[in-house]
Order: sequence, then C-alpha cells, then structure tokens
Amino acid sequence: MSKLHDRNAPSAPPDAAAARAWVGVAGLLALAALAGAGLSSSALAGALLSSTALAGAPLSQAALDWQPARWLIEPWRAFTAIGVHYSGAHLLGNLAGVALAALLGVGARVPARLAWAWLAAWPLTQLGLLGLAPSLAHYGGLSGVLHAGVAIVVVDLLVRGSRAQRWVGAALGLGLLAKLLSETPWGPVLRVAPGWDITVAPIAHSSGAVAGVVCAGLAHSAHAWLSRRT
Repeated sequence: MSKLHDRNAPSAPPDAAAARAWVGVAGLLALAALAGAGLSSSALAGALLSSTALAGAPLSQAALDWQPARWLIEPWRAFTAIGVHYSGAHLLGNLAGVALAALLGVGARVPARLAWAWLAAWPLTQLGLLGLAPSLAHYGGLSGVLHAGVAIVVVDLLVRGSRAQRWVGAALGLGLLAKLLSETPWGPVLRVAPGWDITVAPIAHSSGAVAGVVCAGLAHSAHAWLSRRT
C-alpha cells in the first residue's frame, strides 16, 4: 500500500528539482576543489585561520593541474585542475565563489538543463585555454568555472526571463563583461593581483565565461528543438 502511495504521490516541483541540480553541481565543484587540495581536517582549519600557502598536500599539484602540453595524453587535467589551489586564500576565495554562484542560480530559478551546461563548461574552461593562452604552462583553480556559472545564469535570464528579469540579466551580463575587460585578459598571461598572495591568470575567467555562454546557448537550443518535435 505504501508503495502505491509513494508512486502516485506528486513529484517535486520543477523549480525545486532544478534548484537541487544546480546546487548539486556547485557542491560537486566544491568537493572536487577540497579533494584536489588534499586537505585533512587539521589542514583545512589551518587554512581557515591563517590563509597561508598550503604545504605538504598529499596529492601532487603537478599531477592534477592544467598543462596544455599534456592534455592529449592526460585528458583528466581538464577536470582535476579545479582541485589545484596555490594558497589557503586561493581555496577559500573559490569556495566562497561557489556559494555565491549556487545562490545566484537558485535565485534566478535556472532550469535543470543548465546544471548540465555548467558541468559541460567545467572541462571546456580549461580546454579553451588551448586557444586563448597556449603559453600558460600550468594552471589551477576554480575561478574560471565559476565565471562559466555566472555566464550561464546571465544567458538564462536573457532567454527565459520576464521583462524585469531580462533587465537584471542585462545588468549582470554588463557587470560580468566589465569585470572581464578590467582584467585586461589580452595582457600578460600571469600577473600579480592586489590582495592575492599568488599570481593569477585572468584569461581563465574569460575562457570560463565563453564556455558558459556556449554551453547555455546549446542547452537552450537543444531544449527548443526537442520541444518542437513533441
């Protein structure tokens, strides 16, 4: 009797399912970042307290970071690069960014298909560096994929949103574009940024944003095509 009741019970509202999918991807990215950093509980506590450079991580950064010269023989680097962080501040900043991206997607009520788009943008962010920054011999971090998530939300607001939501999407998109341009991604691939204890590669942010726009556009186009066929 209980099985019949469970089977006939109403399913979760689409918004709730989509929110779980989006937050699930955000959680996966955060877990991958923590796992890649190889932090034990005590090391994480030390990073939270001191934000000093991570030392003695059990996982070799050289085995996980993005290296364009090795992507064909070690393709996993397009995924594992998000687990490489060069300081505690670097890791904490990206974890905070994951939380903000999760809230942004839930607030915008992005559909579940865009969670898949965010997953697809994960490796594409690193692969985009092959064309945008082939001289970047090593790269690690999550910020590029986070920019992909923001770009995906922008596209969704512009495509599906109400009039007011489209204005919000346009403002958010202009803000993202202004940020990317302010980073002068056409400049030196690596540079020192104020407030950071590591060198940064702003071109990865642009690569992530482009990957996010492409993946979101493909997701919406595929949905529209399938809708016309049913």
